[in-house]
Amino acid sequence: MSHQHDVVIIGGGNAGVSLAARLSRYGVKNIGLIEPKDHHLYQPLFSHIAGGRAAVKEATRSQASVMPRVVAWIKDHAVDVDTTANMVMLASGSTVGYQHLVVCPGLQYRWDSVPGLAEAVHSPYGASHYEFELAPKAWSLLSSIRSGTVVFTMPSGPVKCGGASQKPMYLACDYWREQGVLDKIRVVMVQPYPTVFGIPEVDRELERKIAEYGIELRTNSELVAVDAASRQATIRNNVTNTTEELGYDVLNAVPPQSAPEWLRATDLPAPGGQDGFVHVDTETLRHVRHSNVWSLGDAAATTNSKAGGALRKQTKVLAKNLVAARQGKPPAMKYDGYSVCPFTVSRTTVVFAEFDDHYRPMPTIPKVPTWKESRVSWWVDRIMFPQVYWHMILKGRA
Repeated sequence: MSHQHDVVIIGGGNAGVSLAARLSRYGVKNIGLIEPKDHHLYQPLFSHIAGGRAAVKEATRSQASVMPRVVAWIKDHAVDVDTTANMVMLASGSTVGYQHLVVCPGLQYRWDSVPGLAEAVHSPYGASHYEFELAPKAWSLLSSIRSGTVVFTMPSGPVKCGGASQKPMYLACDYWREQGVLDKIRVVMVQPYPTVFGIPEVDRELERKIAEYGIELRTNSELVAVDAASRQATIRNNVTNTTEELGYDVLNAVPPQSAPEWLRATDLPAPGGQDGFVHVDTETLRHVRHSNVWSLGDAAATTNSKAGGALRKQTKVLAKNLVAARQGKPPAMKYDGYSVCPFTVSRTTVVFAEFDDHYRPMPTIPKVPTWKESRVSWWVDRIMFPQVYWHMILKGRA
């Protein structure tokens, strides 16, 4: 069985659905979207679930309920792309032909790249809020501990919203303080970069909260092995190349991430490139070598921090440029590198980081210091953003 569409989109996450909705609003009719999963997830709420500030049901909808009505849902896995024949190959053996292709399958989690990590997060003492199924477990572990050592880790390399690795930690610390047990819990944060985030204004605000909670911050460090049976985490300092054995009572780990394996094997990444991300012009989001191929979101080789806030800007740029290309016009819209990361630094406050692809502050409202801890920012992140996502972004209206 084969399909043929004017525009084919690989991936039915935030990028794929919101782009399909926007393209349909711009008059594109024959759109096919390849997505095998039955459920659509809003990942920014995973941190709140792991921190006891959101219910599981708030972060999920059926995939059918979020798909634009005019889009043909191809419920299958993409496994290859033939750019010469303008064809996508599917796991079922079917093919999908296209005039224009948009590649946005997201990232894959590489649990196997850290020995013992997969076993550890599925053990009684480990979890990861990057997995929907493990986020409630994280809160169960964090809310029940009254003394001991809790370790939070972030990997080096590409990662979905890197700042999200820290959010459950602050939520848990604030909860433990409310419960009167914070001083009995050793909290360690393993961060692979030289500072806690990378923007001086944001770093200062986060460092203030880290000091307030008594968190031990390990910079330039990452998790390189775990022994789930003995509850021992091996932490390597990448500057001194030394390791530390750290015993834990609870481990919340973010997995290393990469472009999907099948994507690496296509001719969509840069020639000779090892990372597997789609080789696009970082402003127009059009492929550098294949003029009818586009990419956005986590799988695109753009220079911005990978996050939903970046994606919202990219979707509008790509949709308008693709429509222009279909009309024989050059792409005129440019993505400016914007991204955003809200840090939930307590159970009622957020530090809001808005920045460009060089980690320079890029506030939506000029001269407003959104990096300051704020209750208003918490309301925006926790209450407003999920509603905007389900009712506007996925419908191509924001």
